[in-house]
Amino acid sequence: MDIFSFLPGYETLIYDTGREPAFIMMLSFTVTFILARGYTRIARARGWGSASFGGVHTHHLVFGLVIAFTAGALNFGFIPGPGPFFLLLAAAFGGGVALVLDEFALIFHLQDVYWEKEGRKSIDAIIIGLALGGLFLLQTTPFGTNLNEAGWVIAGNVAINLPIVIIAALKGRIYIAVFGVFIPTLALFGAVRLAKPDSAWARRFYKSKPKKTERSQQRQEKFENKWQTRKERAWDFIGGKTGRPER
Repeated sequence: MDIFSFLPGYETLIYDTGREPAFIMMLSFTVTFILARGYTRIARARGWGSASFGGVHTHHLVFGLVIAFTAGALNFGFIPGPGPFFLLLAAAFGGGVALVLDEFALIFHLQDVYWEKEGRKSIDAIIIGLALGGLFLLQTTPFGTNLNEAGWVIAGNVAINLPIVIIAALKGRIYIAVFGVFIPTLALFGAVRLAKPDSAWARRFYKSKPKKTERSQQRQEKFENKWQTRKERAWDFIGGKTGRPER
């Protein structure tokens, strides 16, 4: 059911290769995030209220959880294979996940930090979600594995690459670690690099190594001086500026 057959190359690149569900999921994810974040920015500017039940403010991540969980349960429980309803569930799942990740920082901090500096974690989560969606669309498998390979080969790839991904994450290279699950060379790059000064790795292994600690701090300061302002501008464009307007 190539519903986007009017798009150039859609039938050969998406439909015929079995990528349509992933495409629908990613499209729904992107559109839902744009609509959700767009509404919250307009609501903040105009002082609109938010949804509430029984006088309790209800964040849109609640709706996202219900939608995503319901779509997943229906898919696993009742859908035998690809078809129109399967694509509908893919769209529902992508939209639900977008609503959840748009308020990821609230889950992480267990408080309403949507418009605070800590709320930037939600934008990080959305960017990672979009990138992973792109990898799924390209049908990239984790840890450099091939699903047609023997089980022991797959297990070997995971056993070799998973510790490297974990090390990269412990060194504070979260983006690299996440994408390194699908691109092992990237994970290795993150694992051999100097850890960030505030990372778990630095706190554990750099205590008795003042030179490494100093190098780590200098490198982080150099990076922030060059890129932090640019990143903040990009995140402001995507998610809106931090800080709540005065009432």
